[in-house]
Amino acid sequence: MLYLLASCIALLLGPLFYRFFSTGHGLQKGLDGFIFVSLGGLVLIHILPELLEHGGFLAIVFVIIGMWGPTLSEKLFHRYSEVTHNLTLFLGIGGLLLHTITDGGAMILAQQEGNSPLLALGIILHRLPVGVAIWWLLKPQLGSRWAMAVLAAMMLLTGFGYFAGEQMLSHLSLENTVYLQAFVTGSILHVVLHQPHGSPDTDKQGKFEYQAGIGSLLGIVLLVLLLMMDSGGHEHHHHSHSTEHLLDWMLTIAPVLLIAYAVASLRFHFGLTPHNQELSRLWLQRLLGPEAIVITGLLLGPMFALLQAVSVLAIGWQLTRCRVEPTDPHEYLPNSPWRFGFAHLVDRSAPWILLSLVLANLIGHPAVPLSSPLVQVVVLLLVFLPMRFCNLGAAVLSLSLAYSGWTTTAVMLPLIAAPIFNLAQLKLMNWSQKASLFALLIALLGAIELLHPKWQAMVHLPATLNNICLVIVAILFATSLLRLGPRKFLSRLMVLKPKAHDHAHDHGHEAVQQHSHTNKHNHSHDDHKHHH
Repeated sequence: MLYLLASCIALLLGPLFYRFFSTGHGLQKGLDGFIFVSLGGLVLIHILPELLEHGGFLAIVFVIIGMWGPTLSEKLFHRYSEVTHNLTLFLGIGGLLLHTITDGGAMILAQQEGNSPLLALGIILHRLPVGVAIWWLLKPQLGSRWAMAVLAAMMLLTGFGYFAGEQMLSHLSLENTVYLQAFVTGSILHVVLHQPHGSPDTDKQGKFEYQAGIGSLLGIVLLVLLLMMDSGGHEHHHHSHSTEHLLDWMLTIAPVLLIAYAVASLRFHFGLTPHNQELSRLWLQRLLGPEAIVITGLLLGPMFALLQAVSVLAIGWQLTRCRVEPTDPHEYLPNSPWRFGFAHLVDRSAPWILLSLVLANLIGHPAVPLSSPLVQVVVLLLVFLPMRFCNLGAAVLSLSLAYSGWTTTAVMLPLIAAPIFNLAQLKLMNWSQKASLFALLIALLGAIELLHPKWQAMVHLPATLNNICLVIVAILFATSLLRLGPRKFLSRLMVLKPKAHDHAHDHGHEAVQQHSHTNKHNHSHDDHKHHH
């Protein structure tokens, strides 16, 4: 009973938080950062793997429909965009309500003998961002009465789930409602990404990004707490298993990442910078860095590094010969090599590295039936299309796939194709250039399939060193978050930039406009032209 009361109180903290935070703009940005990270992270790390487990690959399709559907329909039915938006909001909140019933039931499980009370604490903790989010989404649009009504409904449903417990849960179990829940999860992600409260957008200069960054760091702390508690409950043994994987990967990657950033600083010092005039050098940096080869060499072995180098040189030579320009130029560059390696490159690669880990955690899930090499290659190419991967992110993705037991060809694919195989880059090529690139890719993959190298990690460092390096990397990523704020930090990932609707002032979009504005000043006309 105590758990039930605590979870209702956690929901009620929402309006209080909101009241306190909506006074100053800085605080409001902080709240935005907190919700953006904590709710988004809950979905990615906690809800999605569970959906995958029960619904397989189809669940992901429903999540994507839920996430991109509203954006597409708003484009199609421009007039009714407000209706679509409210419908999405309604769906997302309906989904959260459904989720509360299962929460109530889960609390009964937590009270049973032999189950950890941490499970209940986890449920109570994750009600916090939900309560705040509901108030944050509904009050500006529908007023406090409706927001209060929804919170009251959530409390009632939690109680209902708690008392109806066992009998109810069998009908509302994940197996029966998995696709509905997947679709609704997508809607929640859509709502979180589009920041739908119609607040007047006063933060044009990004003055408050620091507060947004602090909010998002608090969100991360909450997520870490939840994950640690998750591994406490028996119920969720598969989560703790996947979370342990994530932690292992991060510990393995951290020291090598630091070496890669140091190598990047060095090459910047010796003049291999993104503002080179030579096309071949630009391609070398876009595809290989050359710091990406450090990750491959140390963690997948020299054979993989050799294959990556040869493949990338062949592709770079081919693209240089066809006079194809790389997309996504660096807007501005710091002067000092250290700032380039440990600030500028961290800003560019951190979102990709985190995304690669989350992706591998999802795709590498045993419930996803991707055993045939061909299917793996096709799925990866589809993942690359909408995204502009950076070479470090691609190396981390390869590594995670190798650890998840994917085939050699699939593990090599991100190393050679991820930075170029995307819509933005392919748009800049004509048909013959595309055809020659495809032919080269197929030939390279065929050769790799024949050679079939085995991967083995070259470095095994003492655990304490790994831990120290992970802390340093976490600090670097955190400072990057504070510098940019969460939305701008993640706007690198969103190639399909959502248009700023009248109700969604999307910061990612704004950042891009600001960039292109500064670009006009910083770059020659030609450079600016190939940016678009």
